[in-house]
Amino acid sequence: MGDLPLWRLEDLYPSRDSEAFRADLSRADEMATAFEAKWKGKLTEAAKASGDKGLGSAIEEYDALDDLLGRIASFAGLTYFSNTSDPANGKFYGDVQSRLTDLSAHLLFFPLELNRIEDAIIDAAIKADAKTAHYAPWILDLRKDKPFQLDDKLEQLFLEKSMTSAAAFNRLFDETMAELRFEIDGEMLPLERTLNLLQEPEEETRRKAAEALSKTFKDNLRIFTLITNTLAKDKEIGDRWRGFEDIADSRHLSNRVEREVVDALASAVREAYPRLSHRYYAMKAKWLGMEQMNFWDRNAPLPETPKALIPWAEAKETVLSAYGAFSPDMAAIARRFFDEQWIDAPARPGKAPGAFAHPTVPSAHPYVLVNYLGKPRDVMTLAHELGHGVHQVLAGGQGALMCQTPLTLAETASVFGEMLTFRALLDKTKDKRERKAMLAQKVEDMINTVVRQIAFYEFERKVHTARKEGELTADQIGELWLSVQNESLGPAIRISEGYETWWTYIPHFIHSPFYVYAYAFGDCLVNSLYAVYQNANEGFQQKYFELLKAGGTKHHSELLKPFGLDATDPSFWSKGLSMIEGLIDELETLDRM
Repeated sequence: MGDLPLWRLEDLYPSRDSEAFRADLSRADEMATAFEAKWKGKLTEAAKASGDKGLGSAIEEYDALDDLLGRIASFAGLTYFSNTSDPANGKFYGDVQSRLTDLSAHLLFFPLELNRIEDAIIDAAIKADAKTAHYAPWILDLRKDKPFQLDDKLEQLFLEKSMTSAAAFNRLFDETMAELRFEIDGEMLPLERTLNLLQEPEEETRRKAAEALSKTFKDNLRIFTLITNTLAKDKEIGDRWRGFEDIADSRHLSNRVEREVVDALASAVREAYPRLSHRYYAMKAKWLGMEQMNFWDRNAPLPETPKALIPWAEAKETVLSAYGAFSPDMAAIARRFFDEQWIDAPARPGKAPGAFAHPTVPSAHPYVLVNYLGKPRDVMTLAHELGHGVHQVLAGGQGALMCQTPLTLAETASVFGEMLTFRALLDKTKDKRERKAMLAQKVEDMINTVVRQIAFYEFERKVHTARKEGELTADQIGELWLSVQNESLGPAIRISEGYETWWTYIPHFIHSPFYVYAYAFGDCLVNSLYAVYQNANEGFQQKYFELLKAGGTKHHSELLKPFGLDATDPSFWSKGLSMIEGLIDELETLDRM
């Protein structure tokens, strides 16, 4: 596959023991203490002033501190994810998290006190002071949290206790997953390589991989059940104290999306199960010569799928050329990730599984982690994560406080990048059999992104609801898992013994409860957005870049308006889902030819 790149974390700090890192940690301590002494108890007075004594200046200092703390936290996290099996990395990550939590206690007053200022005073400050006006989107966004804030002492307690509650169990999950090994024909494989075998053409290989996964998950079921119960209860306590009505309302608030919009999305996808996943998997079973596929056949390649591994250089050129055909500027940003070593690509023991794009902070640059194994899906994953990276670079101009995009729009650039890459490859493919294999893989990826993620969301809802009545056994969680899997996958998939434990390895359930619907939101949104692009006159690329550059400064309704899209319209989700249905129609047509 060629030379796979390793990322250059030296762009953040030379090493975890470097003088530069220790100096920044000390500087952050001093700045946080000084910031508290300067501004605590004085924000209402600052809101009535301007210039260096005004609220805008206070937020500007807070923004700079947020960037510094983010740089420190990013370096610790990326070092840890590079090799979670290294005890020294684990200690470093834990120590830095603890230090930052203590340090953040000096800053906790700021958003709480700011939200206690009367609306009229805030409005007047935004009108009267240019610096305050610059941060108006962040101020107004912050005030949406106001109804759910606790008093300062309680907020400090929640912050400090997070290290020994949610953060501790998150780390336990990560380190447990990194250490798991799955035995296949006498060889002990890590998670990522074992999951990859589910995409092998030989049915026997897939079966052995599935059985190895099920056995190891079952052997470790007790610890995963404890982690899940503890985190669900921890979330319930926090939600109850803050006054959230629904179990997912805190996620909706952080995403800045209305519950009704998410409910409409989930409902539309559930109603589409028969037209999408049930219909497609029935077709695939026939192509594989089966009446019913086993659960380990779900992502099996079709006989038409090319067998050769895709070298890294080819994957790079594929993605960059697809990006460049849409926008040379977009390709130029993506190319920097390769040229300047912002990507960590090899799969290796101890490395975090899966893939992600970490934004770090605006004063630095994002990093991309993939576990590249040369499969076509790995190329699409690279296109996806580079889309995130381009988005993060463009949004960085908003500064540390306003660059973070809500999850509802955070998947826009990533899924759009995937779609550009897929369409570019499909347009070059003239062979009917190869075209069928490509279309099938794209449909499967979209089903995994939309149907599977909404099924995950429904599973989380069931788990968190049931947990309110008491601790759940592994069998109970497994039953909830199978109920949503049976409903979403349909009758063409045979779910046999062992699959009831496969909820254990999904990291989003642990790290970001209810995050998963963002994937479906993003996929359906991009399907609609791509349809606009296909029919657009000049100017789409500029409007698209403006959407990405906005970061967290605008609501999704405002960002989608220039494209004539409205996520509150019930038909919006149907438009997005119809694109998946259209690809299945095309596959059916190819099958008859």
